[in-house]
This record gives sequence, C-alpha cells and structure tokens, in this order.
Amino acid sequence: MSVAVQGATGQGGRQRDPRPGLMERVKRSYAKHWYAYAMIAPVVLVLGVLVLYPLAEGIWLTLTDANSLNVARKIGANEIPAGYKFVGFDNYADILWGPGSYDRFWSHFVWTIAWTALCVGLHYTIGLGLALLLNQKLRGRAVYRMLLILPWAVPTFVTVFSWRLMLADGGAVNGLLSALHLPEPGWLDDPTAQKAAAVLVNTWVGVPFMMISLLGGLQSIPAELYEAAEMDGATAWQRFRHVTLPGLRTVSSTVVLLGIIWTFNQFAVIFLLFGNGAPDAQLLVTWAYRLGFGQQPRDYAQSAAYGVILLSILVVFTAFYRRWLARNERANG
Repeated sequence: MSVAVQGATGQGGRQRDPRPGLMERVKRSYAKHWYAYAMIAPVVLVLGVLVLYPLAEGIWLTLTDANSLNVARKIGANEIPAGYKFVGFDNYADILWGPGSYDRFWSHFVWTIAWTALCVGLHYTIGLGLALLLNQKLRGRAVYRMLLILPWAVPTFVTVFSWRLMLADGGAVNGLLSALHLPEPGWLDDPTAQKAAAVLVNTWVGVPFMMISLLGGLQSIPAELYEAAEMDGATAWQRFRHVTLPGLRTVSSTVVLLGIIWTFNQFAVIFLLFGNGAPDAQLLVTWAYRLGFGQQPRDYAQSAAYGVILLSILVVFTAFYRRWLARNERANG
C-alpha cells in the first residue's frame, strides 16, 4: 500500500513543462516548415496587394463621405488635400432605410435576387438537358460539344455586342418575330423587355459551363448502377431520379454555388448591353459602378458601401448554403 501511495504521489508531484509562448511557437514552426512558408509567401503578397489592401481601403471609404469633390487630387501643379470626413455607418443607414432607399437599393436588390434565381435555374435546367443528350451515343457527338461550348469560349464582350445588334430595332430577333407575325418588343428600350433581354443573353453565356460540368459528372456515374436499376425494372424517370440526380449531387452543389456567385455579381452582360441606361434592369453591382464612376460627382463612399453589402450578402448566403448541403449529406448518408 505504501508503495502505491508513494508512486501516485510521485507522479502527481511532477510539474509539466510550461507551454512555450507565441513567438517561440512561431520560431519553431518556421524552423520546421520554412520551405512551405517560402513557397506561399509570393501568393500571400499578391493577395495582400490585390485583394486585402483594396478591401480594407474600400471598407474605410464606406465610413466616410468621400466623393470626387473632396478626395485628394492634383490639378496641374496644385495638389489639393483630401477633405472628406468620418461619418461612421451613415452610408449604410442611408442605403438601407434612408429617403428613397427603395428606388436606390431595394428595387435593385429584389431584381438582383430574381435575376440570379431565374438565370441559375435556366443555366442548370438547360445545361442538364444538354448534358444528358451529349452523354448518349450520338453520331457526331464531338462536333455538337464543340458547337455548344462556343458561347462560353467566345469573349463575353463579343457575345453581348452581337446580341445587342440582334436585339436592336430592325435586328435579327425582331425580324424573325415579324416573319412569324408576333409582337416585336423594344428589347433595349422597354423596361420589361430589357430584363427579358438580359436574362436571355446571360443564359446564352452561362449554359455551356453548366453543361460541361454536369456532363463530366454524368460520365463519372458508374454504368453498373444503371444496369442494376434496369434489372430491377426501373423506368427512365426512376433511373434519372434515383441514380442520375444523386450521382450529380456533389457536382451540382458546386456549380450551382459558383453560378449564384457569378450571376449575382454579373457586370459585363448588363453593362455592355445597356451601359448606364436601363435603370430598372441594373443589378446591385452595376448600380454600385454607376454611383462610383457613372455620375458626377462620383460618390465613392456609397459605391464602396454597396460593394461591402454585396460581399456580406454572398458570405452569409454561402455559409448557410454549405451548412444546408452538409445537413443533407448527413441525412442522406
């Protein structure tokens, strides 16, 4: 008994080595992984210069009343110092619930949400349909793939300018509608037709990426699963529902998330199609550009505040989206 007590007492009496401080841990980590730090240093530097610094500068501008009249500038040989001042969160309050906030923010927010949902839905639906067709054994399948991917391979500005010519009054689209004795909308003038034209052009641009991504996912599904389903007497719809869609779950979740982020921040299609016109068809990102660069005086503070709000919306959405996917994976697993 005495031996046991002595052993227990001796073990409990030992003192643990003090935990090294932060600087000591950093030194040890650097000594052990210095090569990895050296490899990632250029990337960190580039990201800091191109992403982190502009982001920090933009966040700071949102807390001021900076515009093109009070920022530091040089006129000839005279250097005029900055005259803007710190205003806190006044810009956010003015955007979200200030006078005219519906016309300046909420109407564009609602249209941006509707635009994103409609475009991504069309991208996925049409892209999945084309991917299913191209996954079949068709004669000349390689040619079809090349032709269907062309809208994505062609530079965006070329595609949008081509559509702008076709959608203009007297263009190919209205000429076809006239030949069919159908109404000829003012695609570039009427507010409702402008939104329809924007969705049409963005769908044309975005479907090929979704098609190619889903086609890759379809080709990764084992053929044995379809054979087993056929042997069990499953119909084509049942095979699609219980084999194809579950097999595409991982690819679909990724491309839909990317599609939402890209479409929500889509600038090129709206700007190249309408410029600073078509106020009802402007998205939040193009409206932010208009505030900062498309008017006089240029409102840098409000434009930066729009950018921060856009970033916050996407960060919150992405977090909830990933949690929802993880919950579904656990439920289906």
